Amino acid sequence: MNNYIKIKSLYKIFGNNTTEALNLVKEGMSKEELLEKTNCVLGLNDINLDIPKGKIHVIMGLSGSGKSTLIRHLNRLIEPTFGEITIDGVNVLKLNNKELLEYRQKNMSMVFQKFALFPHKTIQENISYGLIVQNISEEICKEKSQFWLKRVGLEGYEKYYPNQLSGGMQQRVGLARALATDAEILLMDEAFSALDPLIRAEMQDVLIDLQLELKKTIVFITHDLDEALKIGERISILRDGSVVQDDNPQKIILNPSDKYVSDFIKDINRSRVIKAKSIMIKSISIKKENVPIIDSEMVLEEVLQEISKTKYYFVYVKNNKNKIIGKITLKQLLNGIQRPRQENKKYA
Repeated sequence: MNNYIKIKSLYKIFGNNTTEALNLVKEGMSKEELLEKTNCVLGLNDINLDIPKGKIHVIMGLSGSGKSTLIRHLNRLIEPTFGEITIDGVNVLKLNNKELLEYRQKNMSMVFQKFALFPHKTIQENISYGLIVQNISEEICKEKSQFWLKRVGLEGYEKYYPNQLSGGMQQRVGLARALATDAEILLMDEAFSALDPLIRAEMQDVLIDLQLELKKTIVFITHDLDEALKIGERISILRDGSVVQDDNPQKIILNPSDKYVSDFIKDINRSRVIKAKSIMIKSISIKKENVPIIDSEMVLEEVLQEISKTKYYFVYVKNNKNKIIGKITLKQLLNGIQRPRQENKKYA
């Protein structure tokens, strides 16, 4: 795994006398105890994450879990109390103000929940903004803004103003503005949360389609598990400023780390989320003819339909190279769909 962003031992404490508060947190004091004893708020507690290049990494949690605080450390909108952040080998915490400004302009773009468009600028001018601050020529600004306007499906709206567009259209402008600078990293903080459900799903599809081609490094903040499962290639779940589970979506659904995570996933339709490759028995040979062969990315709901077609009550599983890599029996399938019993683990 090419770990492009490395976060090590990251702490953030809001308030006065943070040195004393940090020592207390490192000794094991809880967020509630810290607030009572020092009047300091624990934002982040010993965050350690490796985020690979060219993937969508979702940070999720309930309100107050620290997810927005975390993403704002990556571009230093918030300064840490303690810890390290390196991006492609660059220690961003050691950059001076001038270096940081240049680094943000060239390497990072941010998409906000509330769109953050300039109301007095046209759509084309909004998309061009990140290029203009880099002193890119007017001709190239216009060319790139027009290109991304078309890519997000807003061709013909160049001269409109934000208040003339719907919320979903405004967020497309925000996404186009972020992509226009050709930054490697996209920071998306609850980017689709303010949208109606249908428009939100549409924007998720737009992002997924663009990512298949662009392969950007995207850190996506959300409180919505369905959204995280749909777009995330890896998910980190936060609670009270700490990471309680960091894994791929399939493993989080199949093996929640504690009751907090279990409560997050309890209402998920497992048959529509878990994939064949996650529950199959590894096998490389076909011992029965006329048994259906399914794709490893097929979800269990689809597997059930296929398994019902065979008298043997199992199917073979192939990878994207059409090679047999395993099989799934009806018993495995039903175990995968059935929600496991709730463990008595307390919240971390």
